[in-house]
Amino acid sequence: MCGVVTAVAAVALPAQAANPIITSIYTADPAPLVVGNTMYIYAGRDEAPAGTSNFVMREWHVLSSTDAQTWTDNGAKASIGTFGWAGADAWAGEVEPRNGKYYWYTSINGNGAGWMNIGVAVGDTPLGPFTDAKGGPLISDSTANSSGLNIDPTVFVDDDGQAYMYWGGYWSPRAVKLAANMIDTVGAVVTPTGLTNYWEAPWMFKRNGLYYLMYAANDTNGCVTNSSYACQRYATASSPLGPWTERGIVLGQVSSTTNHAGIAELNGQSYLVYHTADAPGGGNFRRSVAVDKLTFNADGTIQKVIPTVGGGTGSGTNLGPSATASTSYVSSWESLAAINNGGTPASSADRANLAYGNWPQQGTQWVEYTWPAAKSINKSSVYWFDDDQGIDLPASCQLQYWTGSAYAAVPGQSACGVAGNTENVSTFPAISTTRLRLSITSRTGYSTGVLEWKAFQP
Repeated sequence: MCGVVTAVAAVALPAQAANPIITSIYTADPAPLVVGNTMYIYAGRDEAPAGTSNFVMREWHVLSSTDAQTWTDNGAKASIGTFGWAGADAWAGEVEPRNGKYYWYTSINGNGAGWMNIGVAVGDTPLGPFTDAKGGPLISDSTANSSGLNIDPTVFVDDDGQAYMYWGGYWSPRAVKLAANMIDTVGAVVTPTGLTNYWEAPWMFKRNGLYYLMYAANDTNGCVTNSSYACQRYATASSPLGPWTERGIVLGQVSSTTNHAGIAELNGQSYLVYHTADAPGGGNFRRSVAVDKLTFNADGTIQKVIPTVGGGTGSGTNLGPSATASTSYVSSWESLAAINNGGTPASSADRANLAYGNWPQQGTQWVEYTWPAAKSINKSSVYWFDDDQGIDLPASCQLQYWTGSAYAAVPGQSACGVAGNTENVSTFPAISTTRLRLSITSRTGYSTGVLEWKAFQP
């Protein structure tokens, strides 16, 4: 996998509004930047072949939009070939403007001792061209007090002109001041405090005089249902170097194990930019960038974002992750949390994530979503679990909703599919309800199970 790949010119390809925003290639680790009326997203390209269980990333692309709806892939604007000292891996990066130039801080593998380093390239425009600004790493394993894994830089320039960089993985956040030239550090590397359950992927910004740091966490204390996945927590501070106070979750577990995000404001609206495994053929090493609106409360806290799924088998907002799930029965070794944890199964036999099953029950069982306020719903999809043992694909299923006094079949619903290894989609005229139930009838001699159940708001 080692070798030098040079960034090449590419024809700009527009893509219409949907999540993921680009499906012509797989893109990951997005970092948004707004310049004038344009949002640019700097993202690594996932090139791993199907079935590969490792990252293959050798270049970074720039996506752009003036309305956060229609996106253009402007092609690869940097690669491991941009850095003469680079090795094989091109991981997460972020671009920060300063002094009329654009500085691209990247996670990149070096050819010398150690593993990941942080390099910096520079360009005269948001689209480059970008060249190595330093000729070697800005941060490496030899840097005093460097992180356990020197990845995921985020750079912020304060109102007084002082620049700061945060980075780090393996529960090891680090921070340092940058010189005015943006390619040297000033003073000692420090270890920020207060970042509860920090894992990786920091994102720093300032709003109304308050400093914010969003980051990936992988704790099971309200963050994820499986510590192999991650959520996005955030913290605030009155100083750019902390101490930080954890405030809550911006984005819950998504369909990819990694969870990497940034926040930017375009035309008066804030957006969360992140990645998932939701593109056709996607996976943990074949991720794709998504964009959703983000809302701040009056007190400066951030409302949790529920991912919007567009295109493919779903459209509108998947309300499953925001619902409380219940069931008639769940096996003690299975998990009801599986049905709305945002997973993307590889097959009906997928055991890489949680699974819901009701063995040894037979006949008709059910799972149900409940919301505190009525939701408008017009589509559902279900991915069945089949363990080739006591749990098999169902004989039939039906969607039901709470009318306020009783359960009734959802009127006008298309067939409730029972196929394996796919999302079975059912559409219907929009209903308004606080409860949606999936009634499942088993085949003779078997029980039933679910890997993921989605309910879509128009």
